[in-house]
Amino acid sequence: MKVVLQKVSQAKVTSENIQNEIKQGFLLLVGVGEESTYKDADAIAKKIAKTRIFEDDQGKMNLDIHQVDGEILSISQFTIYASVKKGNRPGFTNAKEPTEANNIYRYFNEQLASYGIPVKSGEFGAHMDISLVNDGPITIIFESKDGIIQ
Repeated sequence: MKVVLQKVSQAKVTSENIQNEIKQGFLLLVGVGEESTYKDADAIAKKIAKTRIFEDDQGKMNLDIHQVDGEILSISQFTIYASVKKGNRPGFTNAKEPTEANNIYRYFNEQLASYGIPVKSGEFGAHMDISLVNDGPITIIFESKDGIIQ
């Protein structure tokens, strides 16, 4: 499982059926790979909930999202598992099949929320328009295999 985290001052997602937005927090682009498991979702959710990248009163990145009353906007994105080794068109065979990927994605969001963080999401499998204002910019890629952060 791979998650691209971007620290944002605001972010918004819109699709045909949904519109969600957050203020300060994280925009997460969540990829569920062929070998991703619920253990991976647990490991990454725990790590993200405790990641300290917000500044304290000394200007040091020392606070986690909960300490700044931040929110999460979680977007499913199977294209994170694109392969570009052959040809010029990406292949997506490394992504988990949609039904199980959606189950793991929803579980991941539930795990994030269990840490007391407000979580909003996009619409799984839909075309979405996403806008954000990066804060920093700070972008971190989280990856887990067999429930272990890589």
